[in-house]
Amino acid sequence: MNTVTEATVLQALSAVRDPDFNRDIVALKFVKNLRIDEGGRVFFTIELATPTSSARENIRSLAHDLVARVPGVAAVQVDMTAQVRAAISPEINKAPVEGVKNIIAVGAGKGGVGKTTVAVNLAIALSQAGARVAMIDGDIYGPNIPIMLGISTQLQTDGQKIVPAEQYGIQLVSMAFMTTDDSPVIWRGPMLHGVIQQFFREVRWTGIDYLIVDMPPGTGDIALSLSQTVHVSGSVVVTTPQTVSVADTRRAVRMYQKLNIPTLGLVENMSHFACPSCHHESDIFGKGGGEALAAELGVPFLGRVPIYEPIRIGGDTGVPIVVGDPKSDAAQAFRSAAERLASQIAVTNFNAGNVKRPIPLTQIK
Repeated sequence: MNTVTEATVLQALSAVRDPDFNRDIVALKFVKNLRIDEGGRVFFTIELATPTSSARENIRSLAHDLVARVPGVAAVQVDMTAQVRAAISPEINKAPVEGVKNIIAVGAGKGGVGKTTVAVNLAIALSQAGARVAMIDGDIYGPNIPIMLGISTQLQTDGQKIVPAEQYGIQLVSMAFMTTDDSPVIWRGPMLHGVIQQFFREVRWTGIDYLIVDMPPGTGDIALSLSQTVHVSGSVVVTTPQTVSVADTRRAVRMYQKLNIPTLGLVENMSHFACPSCHHESDIFGKGGGEALAAELGVPFLGRVPIYEPIRIGGDTGVPIVVGDPKSDAAQAFRSAAERLASQIAVTNFNAGNVKRPIPLTQIK
């Protein structure tokens, strides 16, 4: 009679590779809670690094089949879960934001490219996959996220910190919750820095995997304040295929590089228009500009989002496309971009966690 051991089970599982890391799940320490009972039944959990992985079911199925072939195994139960790693800051002078694992800046080199629309739909796509997601409306002069999420409220406190509003599973703070609809925000740089500090440090964030900051367009004070305030996991830069947009996007990527914020990827919005009647695709703003720029700059390309009227309607009515028309090609484009974004963050955090860092002087006795 063959006796099943943990070693034989782990040896079988070492043939299962995670496509994000291109390493086996045993070496990655993704196999958890391995248990073998006296009857030869095997139980274990595979804990992936992102909740969005499209390879989830393939990994589960392959792991099940490989272990089932081990001599002596009578039955196999595989549970799948995910645990998002927290970013590790190389700068010891930047304290982490309490309750937040990763901060992502979504920016653009110019206005009018659909940056906020992309930010909102990426956030909801991540949330729909099972992540805990929050947003900071960092566009202080034009805070539009509440409109796109269909929420109007005033921020409350719990006696100590600001309690974020919530919609579609997204926790949110915005200047729009602090002013009337038609009141302009006329502030200088130091005041902007102060409110950004407040949004990070004085809000009751709870168990957030990804905190997405919708940045104002261009290369201004908010980006500088962000880089000085917290450790940012990386940026997502939104462009259209149009030449002038690509030129401005190049400047935005260079700005984030100067601020030591890695670019996690480019999203090409308004990439093409598919006629709903004849299905002919028209490249209204050009073709391939975003992908070509990503290749030129050596940054990941997260995907293309088409021009699609329901995207605009969803933004105007507070029902984003990934909620209102989840089976559409546009919604799928946002989900695919969100998956690639989560993968980039997971790999970045994993690599950072395996780098030995100097011990801060304050911890040396």
